[in-house]
Amino acid sequence: MSEVSKSLDFIRTIVTEDLKNNKNNGRVMTRFPPEPNGYLHLGHSKSICLNFGIASEFGGVCNLRFDDTNPCKEDIEYVESIQEDIKWLGFDWEDRLYYASDYFDQMYQYALQLIKDGKAYVCNLNAEEIRHYRGTLTESGKESPYRTRSIEENLSLFERMKRGEFEEGTCVLRAKIDMTSPNINMRDPTIYRIRKAEHHRTGNKWCIYPMYDFAHCISDATEGITHSICTLEFEINRPLYDWYLDQLPVPCHPQQIEFAKLNFTRTIMSKRKLLRLVKEGHVSGWNDPRMPTLAGARRRGYTAEAIRNLCDMVGVAKSNSVVDIALLEHCIREDLNKKALRVMAVLKPLKVIIDNYPENQVEELEAVNNPEDPNSGTRKIPFSRIIYIEQDDFREDPPKGYFRLSPGREIRLKHAYYIKCNSVIKDELTGEIKEVHCTYDPETKGGWSTDGRKVKGTSHWVSAPHSIEAEVRLYDYLFLDVKAGEEEETSDFMERLNPNSLEILKKCRLEPGLKEAKTGISYQFLRQGYFCVDSVDSLPDKPVFNRTVSLRDTWAKIEKSQK
Repeated sequence: MSEVSKSLDFIRTIVTEDLKNNKNNGRVMTRFPPEPNGYLHLGHSKSICLNFGIASEFGGVCNLRFDDTNPCKEDIEYVESIQEDIKWLGFDWEDRLYYASDYFDQMYQYALQLIKDGKAYVCNLNAEEIRHYRGTLTESGKESPYRTRSIEENLSLFERMKRGEFEEGTCVLRAKIDMTSPNINMRDPTIYRIRKAEHHRTGNKWCIYPMYDFAHCISDATEGITHSICTLEFEINRPLYDWYLDQLPVPCHPQQIEFAKLNFTRTIMSKRKLLRLVKEGHVSGWNDPRMPTLAGARRRGYTAEAIRNLCDMVGVAKSNSVVDIALLEHCIREDLNKKALRVMAVLKPLKVIIDNYPENQVEELEAVNNPEDPNSGTRKIPFSRIIYIEQDDFREDPPKGYFRLSPGREIRLKHAYYIKCNSVIKDELTGEIKEVHCTYDPETKGGWSTDGRKVKGTSHWVSAPHSIEAEVRLYDYLFLDVKAGEEEETSDFMERLNPNSLEILKKCRLEPGLKEAKTGISYQFLRQGYFCVDSVDSLPDKPVFNRTVSLRDTWAKIEKSQK
């Protein structure tokens, strides 16, 4: 066994004991089994890290298996996106890519075996009737009138179901277990239902498809999985998982272990609800940077390292909880602070003319790329007579406590000079400030005075004739309140959508070096936040930058106050 790098949470403790007792002949095999009915979201990252992580730590392997048992909701687009997301997170299933559909023939044979053993029957109750017969959490169910059919009749009916002789909803194959069981999942659950839809892999070969609970455990056993790690909502399904495997001659009997899923405040983790956002056009797609999908997170500039670090911080627990989204943002800032290149970008430009600076002169000033990384080096940025600063960095009538540029006041330009405002030119019709005229002190090159005088305000800037124009997108939370993390069925989550979750800024002005910016590289726009090139809409002559996260770290402030 390889050295275990993580602390021994309860799942790792189980695996350690199994290896100590030579259970499964010393093997460790896990799997990540997504359904290809949507894009992976941030909550899935915990399961991915856990399954692949445990396999790696204990010298085992982890399979990727798609539980593709419902052709009505599945698509090859989802299959491809899921593979891309897992690789982006840093994990590799190597040659162990499987599908539940790989085992459809074997599952059918197992279903026949249950019928022959008197443990399954074809039921003609409709879906509503089955729910009624099943009972409630406080009342036992009652047996279906079709439960006593003979083995021969059930075999014949099931074969006719397979041949497509019956319409959807007219009959299903059910397990014959116990309609009085306190566990409602054990009250004759459905094994097969009719779905006359083309499957993305098997085409029209089948018109009956196994239910998830039946297909999942058989797939695990067929692949030789040792530890079937899943989220807490499947705990009540574990007796059914074990029942199926106990009745059938499967190669092995994996151990199902449940853990608490990863949920965040201010977002949702329901693929059904996320799909609604996409279909109704509230977002641009599954990879919209506001979406909690891994594709959206990647496009927004989140890093795989930050997400893996978050999963380590949250740990593995047995009870569900909701993680403050501020912790995720903190992890992103912590990671990007070490690697993001510092640059200057003016999002809402205001023209500044330095009257005493030579008209045709251009200087190349030196700037540090990342003060947190001594190996990041420096870069040259052009400085000229006309520059842009942020509109918010100038006030004609400044309020108390305002230390940036205003008439008669001197400020520092980052990496450049001290400048002092002398006059303002306004639009005669609107009164809007068009440009600010200043003078500079040539003795303050680099942004520091030689005579000891100090200024309180520092502004970032770009040289007007050298800067590039870009679109910048500022993202806020997709939902207005923290309750959106709760999976409430009684209220319409759409009412919580934030109408201001996206602000698009046109004609922003950026350092000229950002003309060569590539996707996958993060930048810190000084005083603005962390940004990345949009991987979908950005063009060489029309760059688009997404704000990954702002600089304000509320989680760090919480930690500091607690200490």
